[in-house]
Amino acid sequence: MVFLSYLNRFISNFVLLAVAYYSLNAMDKYQQRAILAFLILVYVAMRAISALRSFNFFHRIERLEKEARRLGGLLGLGPEESLVRRRIITDVSTIRRSGEMKSYIDLMFLLLIVLICVAKIVTD
Repeated sequence: MVFLSYLNRFISNFVLLAVAYYSLNAMDKYQQRAILAFLILVYVAMRAISALRSFNFFHRIERLEKEARRLGGLLGLGPEESLVRRRIITDVSTIRRSGEMKSYIDLMFLLLIVLICVAKIVTD
């Protein structure tokens, strides 16, 4: 399922890249193309801010994971509770890493879209 979620993120971002590229190439007049490129850049900026904020969120989750491991070791719980706690922490860390990878995929495609938009604005 993790691979499918990466594939879904990759395909949806690739479709966004293709739509932006096709839309910018379909415009004949420079002014229309520049306005469309600017609107796409505004959308990309909003998504990039969201992706960067998610990295802050993932960093906080990582600190909570470390704190939970430390506190669990200090409490000295029984073996059954220790196994459950370890499983929960492992699941959370797996989900966090998956979210980070998806954010990296988003940022890569957003960077490509920015490059396309800037190239279309600069060229006449």
